Amino acid sequence: MDLDALILHFFGTEDPAQLTESEFERALERLKIAFGVEREPGRKFALWTLLDALGIAPLPAEAFAKEPMLKAAAEDYLRAAFRMERYGEDDA
Repeated sequence: MDLDALILHFFGTEDPAQLTESEFERALERLKIAFGVEREPGRKFALWTLLDALGIAPLPAEAFAKEPMLKAAAEDYLRAAFRMERYGEDDA
């Protein structure tokens, strides 16, 4: 899934910062619902990464309690994101 396409789909714009607070909250609610009902693993993981980018993703153990491979992938993603944030691209 393409991150830009996901943002456009859920927020109706390429720049969610342009939305009013209520429009943004409605878009977040649609995203959370989509994550909750998604059954295809790759799509579910993509939605979770968008939730994480927005700072509202559930912990991997909660998000993927019944999907151990996705849980492990999410934990790996978080570790890599932490290294990137802390040490930068070259040292990750």
